[in-house]
Amino acid sequence: MSFTTELIAELEILALYNLGNTLEGIKVHHDADAGAVAATQRLHAKGLLNQPDGGYLTSLGLDAAEHAQSLLTILRREPG
Repeated sequence: MSFTTELIAELEILALYNLGNTLEGIKVHHDADAGAVAATQRLHAKGLLNQPDGGYLTSLGLDAAEHAQSLLTILRREPG
C-alpha cells in the first residue's frame, strides 16, 4: 500500500481541523483548489465529515484527524 495523491490531499484536509475545539469546523469553498474540494467530498462520502464542503468531523472523522495529526507530529520531529 502506498500514499496516493488523493490520500495525501485527504490527510491535508484532516490536518486543518482544530482538535482542541470540536465545535470548530472548516469550509472548503467551491472555488478552492480542485484537489482540496475533491478530497473534502471524498471524506464526506467516507463518513468522516458531516458536510461535502467540510463542516464538522464525525466521530470517525475525529479519530482519523487525531491519527493524521499525530503522524504529522511524529514525522516532523528532528532526528536525534
